[in-house]
Amino acid sequence: MAVAVPPAGTVPERFTVERFFALVDEGVLQPDDRVELLEGVIVAMAPSNAPHASATSRVADALRGAVGKRALVREEKCLILGLYSAPEPDVALVPGTHEAYDDAHPRTALLVVEVADSSLAQDRITKAAMYAGAGIVEYWIVNLRDDHVEVYRGPDAQARCYAEQRRAVRGETLELVAFPDVRIAVDELLPRRAR
Repeated sequence: MAVAVPPAGTVPERFTVERFFALVDEGVLQPDDRVELLEGVIVAMAPSNAPHASATSRVADALRGAVGKRALVREEKCLILGLYSAPEPDVALVPGTHEAYDDAHPRTALLVVEVADSSLAQDRITKAAMYAGAGIVEYWIVNLRDDHVEVYRGPDAQARCYAEQRRAVRGETLELVAFPDVRIAVDELLPRRAR
């Protein structure tokens, strides 16, 4: 399908969330296009390789098993963060139930998890700043390159950074900020090591 390209000088410097979703209605973007809106920029998402897909499923399964029905686990679904960002985190733990999001995407999360291999720099820089700026209380990067989980806590929304950053390795257990009674083993989140 041919899509008309806007004339030079008419493309906004930053896309709003509203305009981003309108691009689907206009046929410029297809609903299954692998893109997300980060800080007003439409960014292509890399295809998911086997370790990435495995880790994403492992994280979602571990969270569902640990929190039960106290929160909702969403995989690769939109999260609206202000006027200019609509990321699709690999996993988000959000308050409420499915019915709470029948008519609108969540606008906050109790925990956001990105699985990173080729996206590691973007997840550490752009997404960490974006999630901290939105006040997301806890952010994990399941770092497939280095076989550990990076844990970010204590968001400073104004400075757009996290006060606490640490690495959790195999053999360790993570406690969730939103549910201090919940503990998840790092080993549950990482795919088995290559032989």
